[in-house]
Amino acid sequence: MTQILDRPEALNPFAIAQQQFDLAADILKLDPRLRAVLRVPVRELHVSLPVRMDNGDVKVFKGFRIQYNDARGPSKGGIRFHPDETVDTVRALAAWMTWKTAVMDLPLGGGKGGVICNPKEMSERELERLSRAYIGAIAWIIGPERDIPAPDVYTTPQIMGWMMDEYSKLRGYTAPGAITGKPLSVWGSLGRDDATARGAWYTVREAARVLDIDLSKARVAIQGFGNAGTFAATLGLELFGCKVVAVSDSQGGVFNPKGVDYATLHDWKAAHGSVAGCAAGEPISNADILETDVDILIPAALENQITARNAPHIKARIVAEAANGPTTPEADAILHQRGVFVIPDFLCNAGGVTVSYFEWVQNQRGMPWELDEVHRRLDRKMTRAFGEVLAASRKHNVDMRTGAYCVAVARVAEATRARGWA
Repeated sequence: MTQILDRPEALNPFAIAQQQFDLAADILKLDPRLRAVLRVPVRELHVSLPVRMDNGDVKVFKGFRIQYNDARGPSKGGIRFHPDETVDTVRALAAWMTWKTAVMDLPLGGGKGGVICNPKEMSERELERLSRAYIGAIAWIIGPERDIPAPDVYTTPQIMGWMMDEYSKLRGYTAPGAITGKPLSVWGSLGRDDATARGAWYTVREAARVLDIDLSKARVAIQGFGNAGTFAATLGLELFGCKVVAVSDSQGGVFNPKGVDYATLHDWKAAHGSVAGCAAGEPISNADILETDVDILIPAALENQITARNAPHIKARIVAEAANGPTTPEADAILHQRGVFVIPDFLCNAGGVTVSYFEWVQNQRGMPWELDEVHRRLDRKMTRAFGEVLAASRKHNVDMRTGAYCVAVARVAEATRARGWA
């Protein structure tokens, strides 16, 4: 373990994604030709997006759409608006989405998009112009049968509504199935708003059964208070009676051993833009929250939060990765050695893409579902996928992440082989 801690970690997200894939490929004894095909994206589009700003200036934004693999069906994946977006992050997320749709056994591939921008410094009009410009630039490689974008970091249902409208204008007809995560008024799906967090809690429930943890007595810490983190806080109490004792975002957090009052937290963030400084508990940093003495830790922020430096100090029995790529490979090894049960991101947070898939199905059929049907189908999908990953991890005597990779890579490899691509 000392050697793991002392060597520098490579934090390039795509290098991490490839390292994780290589481990599963070794276990599966994957044919070298298939390995070569599955290590890299099948398609990348880099675009420049000139946008007229409110002050009359024109600013050129850089954007990407990466389709990692579509052997099992149309690409599927979100769009990020973030000032620190990089092409390697988008590549990694497209790869993880490929494995995510495969581990959930959805008839989809994996893709991802991103634009380098700071939405917090842009007006609503500027965001709309940027959203429409992005779709105009990538429209020729997306669509209901090719690649279906969805929301991600700093993109919203409203942004998806603009994007669907722009795509529809370019095609000359309304195409709701081209984009998911839309407002309900333009054929979004019931249950999409909390799908990522709800799906994560379904996997936590299954992990708690394995570990014999009583969720009604469990203490929870959540890093990140965006969409996934916010709903994780409310659903933990609503579904299982868990007590959320710590919550943070990029500016800080609060800790209260008696439980953080959600209403107070929500109102404070609405007024101040962050949970930092909220009177619902004592101050705690975004980094320290990861080492809080809890039963369940939910990283719901960005990549590379749990590293070789802090993994030895993680006290939670379950780490449920609602974020994408929050744990580095070195940290994974440490957590596994210490007996921490990690529910890997592309299983744990797959509720979002699963309900996005449901939305796409409803749009293609023109038949919206009731909320209870969405929840029932999501529960069934998440529970089945968890069981398959657990079985693979036990079969190969590996951690849950590697077990998930074994399930997903085998499925994508078989589809790639069947289509004659390698």
